[in-house]
Amino acid sequence: MAKENKEKTQKYRIDIIVILSVILVSLVAFCVMELTRKEGEVAVVEVNGVTVAEYSLLSDGVFPINGGTNVLVIEGGAAYFNYSSCPTHTCEARGKIRYVGERIDCLPNRVSVVIRGEGGVDLVS
Repeated sequence: MAKENKEKTQKYRIDIIVILSVILVSLVAFCVMELTRKEGEVAVVEVNGVTVAEYSLLSDGVFPINGGTNVLVIEGGAAYFNYSSCPTHTCEARGKIRYVGERIDCLPNRVSVVIRGEGGVDLVS
């Protein structure tokens, strides 16, 4: 009986060590990403994978995209969709983006907005 309790205790210790290790690695990765992200300079609009426009994040404005299927708003250094003709409106729910590498995709309308600029972490490559 004592041997079973000792084995269970050993298993719990290993589980706790693994869980704490995963939490620690996650916190370090989160801190690195937060400390290295940079504010973007332009919002690059792509339709069907082809760049159709670039808008400075320094100038506020409202821009219809792809014949008005989406409306991009830039204000206060951030970009977001305030209208989309797609059925899910997930792109509108994405909210504002402002840091290099962030993006909004409207898959039904095949529209993407990507923030570009100097520096930042490119999580794709």
